[in-house]
Parts: sequence; C-alpha cells; structure tokens
Amino acid sequence: MVETDWSQCLSPSLEDIERLAETAHAALPERFRRLCKGLIIRVTDFPDEETLDMMGCETDFDLLGLFTGIGLAQQEAVAPTGRMPNIVHLYRRPLLDYWASHEETLGHLVTHVLIHEIGHHLGFSDADMAAIERQSGGSGSA
Repeated sequence: MVETDWSQCLSPSLEDIERLAETAHAALPERFRRLCKGLIIRVTDFPDEETLDMMGCETDFDLLGLFTGIGLAQQEAVAPTGRMPNIVHLYRRPLLDYWASHEETLGHLVTHVLIHEIGHHLGFSDADMAAIERQSGGSGSA
C-alpha cells in the first residue's frame, strides 16, 4: 500500500470536485448522457439559505446535492419560454464532510450523488439509479 504524505495535501477545491463530476458523467452509459443534454452541473461550497429551508435541512452540511429545474417527465406540461435551466448542484463542503466520516472514495461519493440527482431529472427510481451506477463502474478516482 502506498502511503500518502498528508502534510502536503490540500482539501479538494471546487475545481477538483468539478473534475470528479465531469469524469463521473463521462463514464455514464451513452443513452443516459444523451438524456442529460443541456443539463448543467454546478459545484458550490454550500446550498443557499433558501434551499436549506426549502429542503428542511437542520445544518449547512445536510444536503450533498440537488436537482433543480423541470424533469423530463414534466417538460411537456411546462412552456419552454422563461424557464430556468435544469441544474444538478453538488455541494463541496457537505460532500467533503460526508467523505471524511465514511469509508468510500471521494470519486465514488461524487459519482453516487451525481447519478442520484440526474436520476431525479430523468424520473428514475432508486433501483434504476443503482443499476446505472453499477454500469458506470460506481467510482471515480479521488
């Protein structure tokens, strides 16, 4: 086992999490990625107060990711003009907090949250999302 010199390591940045999300997205099956056309993946440190209140979160660290927008199943019922883009939000600090207290790689965690939130966009069940995660390899490199 290779030992990491943690004294020289920095906390993963917003850009590092974005790269993990891009890698995870690229590893998804083509049919899944095709359905995500126009979907924005945005990484920020924390959700805003309005989002935390809307989701019933008790702390800033309770939400790892969120899909906002109009899911595919609802798009035909909503006029396309004036609507906000579909966005998967990934929250760096809650992700890092979760990662630090669990036994999984950061790449796996980002992949899991990304798939889960894209699944909400697509109207997939939890079982569908688990199958897609398995097909994508279910991990990324940390």
